[in-house]
Formats: sequence, C-alpha cells, structure tokens
Amino acid sequence: MTAIQSHDLCLSYGDTTIFQGLNLSLPKGQVTVFIGGNGCGKSTLLRSLARLLKPQKGQVVLDGSDIATLGTKEVARRMAILPQGPSAPEGLSVLQLVKQGRYPYQNWLQQWSEEDERVVRRALELTHMEELAGRSVDSLSGGQRQRAWIAMTLAQGTPTILLDEPTTYLDLAHQIEVLDLLHELNEQEQRTIVMVLHDINLACRYAHNVVAIRSSKVYAQGRPTEIINEQLIRDVFDLECRLIEDPLFGTPLVVPFGKGKQPLAGALQEKQMEQPVTG
Repeated sequence: MTAIQSHDLCLSYGDTTIFQGLNLSLPKGQVTVFIGGNGCGKSTLLRSLARLLKPQKGQVVLDGSDIATLGTKEVARRMAILPQGPSAPEGLSVLQLVKQGRYPYQNWLQQWSEEDERVVRRALELTHMEELAGRSVDSLSGGQRQRAWIAMTLAQGTPTILLDEPTTYLDLAHQIEVLDLLHELNEQEQRTIVMVLHDINLACRYAHNVVAIRSSKVYAQGRPTEIINEQLIRDVFDLECRLIEDPLFGTPLVVPFGKGKQPLAGALQEKQMEQPVTG
C-alpha cells in the first residue's frame, strides 16, 4: 500500500526549477529516508509533500486523496511535519509547545480533553522531556530544543510523520535515541515515517526504503541492501568509498575516503606483499 504519491510534480523557487515531472510513491507503514548532497532538493520535496510548498504542476496524493483538496485541519490530522530550524514564540514553555500538537483536534464543540492530556504526556515521556516541561523553549540547548519539537510532532498523533533532519544538533547518543523512537513508532504503531538524513549509514540502518536524489531527480529508490553501492555514493555524493556489511545490523556500511587518499585495505594489501614469505 502507498501512503504518499506524487504525480508529474513540478517544483520551483522563483525562476529556478527544482523538480520536473516527478513521480514518486512512498510505502505505507514503512520508514523512508531521503538522501543526497546539499542542495539536491531533499527538503524541497519533503515540504511539497506536506503542502508547505505549492507545486507549479502535478499533485500530491495522501492516503488516496489529493492533498490540495483537503482542509488544513484534515491534513494536520493525517500528517505531521517537523521542518528544519523551527522557531517558537519567546517565553513559550516546552509543555505549551507540545500542546500545540493537539490543535487539529480542537473546535468549538471539542475542547481540551483527557485524551489530549494523555497524548501530550506520552509524547513528553517518549522524548524524555518530562522534567523540562516547565522550561521555556528558548532556554534549552540545541539538542533539548530539537527533542521538544519532536515531542510536539508526536503529540499530533498522525499516521504519517515527515521530519527534515530530525537529528540536527543532537550528539550521537541522542541521534540513536531519536531514531530508535521513530523505529518503535513504526514497528509498534505502523506509523509511516518519511525523513531527510545526511548520515548514509544511519539511513541504511533505519530505513526500509531509501530515496537517493541527485541533481533534482530520483537517482534510485528501494531497500538499502538493493540500491546502496559504491557507484551510487560516487554519483550522488561525488565521494569515493568502500562498502562493507554493518557487523551488527547487516546493512550497508559506507566507509568514505577523500579523493587521492588510498583506502586502508589497499595499503594493508601492499604492505603484506612487501613482507618476505617465511615457513
């Protein structure tokens, strides 16, 4: 089944065309990760899928409905997005921010409920932000602030979540913590997760489906073990590498090296050839 599709999608900023005639299908109930070099269009594509950027042509279909025909609150009940570098009003507390995630469920007849309270508390627990709930967002460290925004996204309670670089500003331990959380949401609640990541190895570890973007086009799409290879890394990132199997997860592990720099395996092989044979 498909969660999100684009049909003949054309996107541009001003006179600059970003995507032309893009057809893309993202699987429902799976984790999809967009990878690619800086400026290739990953974030632009994510924004357009969330209806934050209006296409010049084509359509985005969310769960079988043209997203352009849906009301704002209806979209917000079906899909949540965490963009890059979000900002909160000065003095807003973490709890107040996370409560904003329940806005799509509020109306004149349905005010704040016990269910809203339960969902907000659960989002704070999942992101380990309970003790910081009373702190103002602008007083937090970069990593804490990012987790507060992720908590707000989780509180929205949508079946589909889009995240643009959700591990930005986080140290390695918290990167894994956030990605493990998203993995659990997918595994236990079958939520569809679509995100942009710069770390190829983490993308391979956590994604069911990888979309590699090069020069505003989809270079390849599929399971990491099927599409990630040295040629893809060379073409998409202009980077030389060696590909090995992750010893813990069995996923592709990219070992990069700079242009003109000899990989260790080659150096070791040459060194072994220089040693005299004994025995």
